[in-house]
Amino acid sequence: MHERFWIFCFGVTIAVGAGSDLTGAETARPDAPDYEQMVSRAIGFLATKGQAEDGSFSSQAGPAVTALVATALMRHGRTPSDPLVANSLAYVEQFVRSDGGVFGTGSLYANYETSVAILCLTEANKDGRYTEKLNKADAYIRGLQWDEGEDKDPSDPAYGGAGYGKHKRPDLSNTQFFMDALQAMGTDVNDEAVKRALTFVSRCQNLETEHNTTPFAAKNPDGGFYYTPAAGGSSMAGTTPSGGLRSYGSMTYAGLKSMIYAGLSADDPRVKAAVKWIKMHYDLKSNPGMGDQGLYYYYHTFAKTLDAMKQDVFVDQRGVQHDWRAELRAELARRQLPDGSWVNEADRWMEGDPNLVTAYALLALSYCKPQPQAESR
Repeated sequence: MHERFWIFCFGVTIAVGAGSDLTGAETARPDAPDYEQMVSRAIGFLATKGQAEDGSFSSQAGPAVTALVATALMRHGRTPSDPLVANSLAYVEQFVRSDGGVFGTGSLYANYETSVAILCLTEANKDGRYTEKLNKADAYIRGLQWDEGEDKDPSDPAYGGAGYGKHKRPDLSNTQFFMDALQAMGTDVNDEAVKRALTFVSRCQNLETEHNTTPFAAKNPDGGFYYTPAAGGSSMAGTTPSGGLRSYGSMTYAGLKSMIYAGLSADDPRVKAAVKWIKMHYDLKSNPGMGDQGLYYYYHTFAKTLDAMKQDVFVDQRGVQHDWRAELRAELARRQLPDGSWVNEADRWMEGDPNLVTAYALLALSYCKPQPQAESR
């Protein structure tokens, strides 16, 4: 019912499911071979140039990049027993702690690292080998959430969020990874951790409602999302002349996705406002509001969000229909380097690291697999 509701409200124009009126034989999409070649080249790069002897990818970043790469590989059909994946999993397992956390010694990024480890281990858990570790990791990140345990009550802008230890405040990026992890664990939308996270996410939106009475929302009421309302508020895209926090692409998709995972329907005013923003700023050449900064993080979040919305065609503010999967495939194909990797010359947030960026690209592509086309009789 939830899936049909989203499809109805956003006007998907391609028939889906058992009620499809497509007839005739199904044939592969014309771009399917190009897609498979793009993925194969990327995996070839990771196998021959990316992975160290200890199974890690970019070990200077702790287990996180390795977990993201392993997740991407499994989402493209590699099994946990595949040597490339198995060695990665063995490396990640070295960071599993007795309290359930999965992070490096002295790390300030315990929520992020443990959340992406959960995404990785749930992909590898088809035989239940990681169930105990996953349950402990789930309990661990719940303990990190900013709530009464940190002496925060629901009126505090930090309440319900997750963040980096270095900054001592939660942010929407960390909170979306937290929500992704809860989603991967099959958490119900009525779970208290999900409800608390929704409180924080709602306060990251430039939309003044009963859910967001922070001073920022009224100063830039465009419906998009920014980095955090906590500790005085911050947007990586800067501020408006009136002191508002500018919305930008990666956080707006992160916020919308988190709201979907929290069970909000398509007619909720918060969802409507977010969808209106992305209709106005639909773009695959840049991370709207940020240019090239965080571009591949944006691609991954863009794809995962539109997939969660159950949309095959997205209609922008001008009425232009976008086969967003095909468009993203084409953009990533254009940007792939000869060795099969991707890298961002704007290397903020580690996007100068080809292992991380190639993982983001493969994760984005996992939501963009060409579907068979119907061949008319």
